[in-house]
Amino acid sequence: MDLTLRNVADACGSVLCSAQGREDEALTCAVIDSRKIERGGLFFAMEGEKADGHRFIGQVFEKGAACVVTEKTPAEVERLFGVPAKQWGPYILVEDSRTALRKTAACYRSHLHIPVVGITGSVGKTSTKEFVAGVLSEKYKVLKTEGNYNNEIGLPLTLLRIREEHEAAVVEMGISDFGEMSRLGEMARPDICVITNIGQCHLENLHSREGILKAKTEIFDYLQKDGQVCLNGEDDLLFAIKEVNGKKVCHFGISENRDFAVYAGEIENLGLLGSRAMMHIGQEAYPVTIELPGTHMVINAMAAAAVGLLLGAAPQEIQEGIRKVCPVNGRSRLLKAGNRLVIDDCYNANPVSMKAALDLLMTAKDHKTAILGDMFELGEDSERMHAEIGAYAVEQGVDALYCVGKQARFMYDAALERYDGSQDIRYFETKEELLEILPGLLEENDTVLVKASHGMEFSAIVDSLKS
Repeated sequence: MDLTLRNVADACGSVLCSAQGREDEALTCAVIDSRKIERGGLFFAMEGEKADGHRFIGQVFEKGAACVVTEKTPAEVERLFGVPAKQWGPYILVEDSRTALRKTAACYRSHLHIPVVGITGSVGKTSTKEFVAGVLSEKYKVLKTEGNYNNEIGLPLTLLRIREEHEAAVVEMGISDFGEMSRLGEMARPDICVITNIGQCHLENLHSREGILKAKTEIFDYLQKDGQVCLNGEDDLLFAIKEVNGKKVCHFGISENRDFAVYAGEIENLGLLGSRAMMHIGQEAYPVTIELPGTHMVINAMAAAAVGLLLGAAPQEIQEGIRKVCPVNGRSRLLKAGNRLVIDDCYNANPVSMKAALDLLMTAKDHKTAILGDMFELGEDSERMHAEIGAYAVEQGVDALYCVGKQARFMYDAALERYDGSQDIRYFETKEELLEILPGLLEENDTVLVKASHGMEFSAIVDSLKS
């Protein structure tokens, strides 16, 4: 399917208006942010939390947009926002722009003839996406999800970026409730599905690990006819799944297990510099270097190896693809700040990733400081889970623990219960309170972990440390 004005209107189940002979014009892009429109692009006008996209319709046409998908007529937009109807070009009137975006992406995907890899899981989706894209890029021209475009708006925008030159696509799929994965799966229709793990996140809606498993595995219903599944064999719930849609599951991990398609052994922990290991495929073993620190990153690299094997990558291509992967902003990225080292892991947080980040911090040689904030969407067990992290931090031996946020109070209280008198443990209700005195708290050669759920906006702390 060519991404033309006519085809988008058909996919939306609507009518193209004011086309003026441009029905078969190819669109250059699809966006929801008016600032990102390109000449010849398609703009989906939506009502957002901060602004109504319909307000900017005049601006996108001035910038050369070829077409707009809108919930409001030109007359309504002129009345509400003062955008003159005469500024409009071709448009497609729909009841709901979000639904129209999903329908367009699903239709477009149905006409693609390249392998699409869908990646989901509680923790590690983005790093696994980077590893998979890195491995496949050694053999194919790959398009991958950028940033956090992994939800019901981000995924379709990613799919609509696929062009004729691409030979494979790697898409991240994030959910927080039942039914969401079905909507994502209906658009992505993956040829290969990867699930990284089933952890404790979004419990407010999904209630338990079993609930998370049920929600994540909705994707199985939307696999292509010959679709295959790669699952983390180190996860008890995922290892229990041996077959999907009549096909044997491809398990990966770091344990020597004859049921694993690929696993890493002889792992050498290089601390903050990453790991070295031997990648075992059948009877053969190949050395691999993983530059992202932590054992969990070795598992994510093995997920990429499993996908690479399914798509015909040679062991040497897998080795090289894994080696080239670098940290993404906010996800265990290492930053030098004078004589200090900052572990920027503030993109998101849940109990599993918090403990993994603390384990990573403990590989540092000098003074170790953990700045930890609230973890969101943990449901009724939130207080207990925050307390567990506080206790874990002290038990692992951090030199300083600074807990920030309302729920982090439970981290702090639990940490104090295990306090041995040698550690600096403090509580701050807001990050602003911490930032006021932070410079005076840190040691000269400190390694500082910064981690919390994205909504805590801990990037401000990272910026402060960098400056």
